[in-house]
Amino acid sequence: MLRKLMKHEFRATGRIMLPLFLILLVTSVGANFSVRGMLETENRFLNVLGVLLVMAFAIAIIGVCVMSMVVMVQRFYKNLLQDEGYVMMTLPVSVHQHIWSKLIVSAVWFALTLVVICLACLIMAFDVDLVHQIAGGFSELFQEIYRNFTAYYAINGTAIVAEFLVMCFVGCYAMCLQFYAALAIGHSCPNHKMAWSVLWFFIIQFVMQFLGGMGIVLLDESWIHHLLLGWTDNISAMASVHLGMVTMILGEVAVGAIFYVLTTWFLKKRLNLE
Repeated sequence: MLRKLMKHEFRATGRIMLPLFLILLVTSVGANFSVRGMLETENRFLNVLGVLLVMAFAIAIIGVCVMSMVVMVQRFYKNLLQDEGYVMMTLPVSVHQHIWSKLIVSAVWFALTLVVICLACLIMAFDVDLVHQIAGGFSELFQEIYRNFTAYYAINGTAIVAEFLVMCFVGCYAMCLQFYAALAIGHSCPNHKMAWSVLWFFIIQFVMQFLGGMGIVLLDESWIHHLLLGWTDNISAMASVHLGMVTMILGEVAVGAIFYVLTTWFLKKRLNLE
């Protein structure tokens, strides 16, 4: 049943995300023409057009990033908390399957968004002469990469990039679940559900900022701080970076788990669709 839910989610979200990806790729082509010719001409009209195309490309990147999050949250709201919720909650599917179907689909779209943005940037920066140079020296480049692949900083750099990507994905999950939790709590109220959802979102934000600030203060003044300083003095700077990245990832996982528990509990026990 989870597979059927995901199939339905991909269809619903694909109608919005795929056209946005196409618009981004089209604007990247226009931005390439602008960088390669329009901005270097003396024609004022072409200069203005080139600037507009580059601006459109930048706006398209921002729009795709924002919409990838907005669409995922909107699907949760429309599918479970509005009129569709009457049907969805009567299906032989658990609340956990409903939430995970949306989280898995969201993860796929977040990954595709990153891939499409990278592809669009490559299209915008595409230069035929540069491609010929890369193709001509590909053998030497590959050999150099192979020689340096086992180098200390190359391996650690790759690990840091991987950790950063994991942190971004986990952070997107936690942000989605934060919206889910606020919507689920707000829609447990009898009236003005959307207003309550917005209020609960800001309350959650305030609580998180307050607890985060208190945690930093307590950590800075407690024996744990001195213990960590003594421990990190015995490890390398690169290991400290990895430790910090892993700590942030685990922190995001813990925050997401809290929001997940809140979301499932309110959907199971307190959901009010009237």
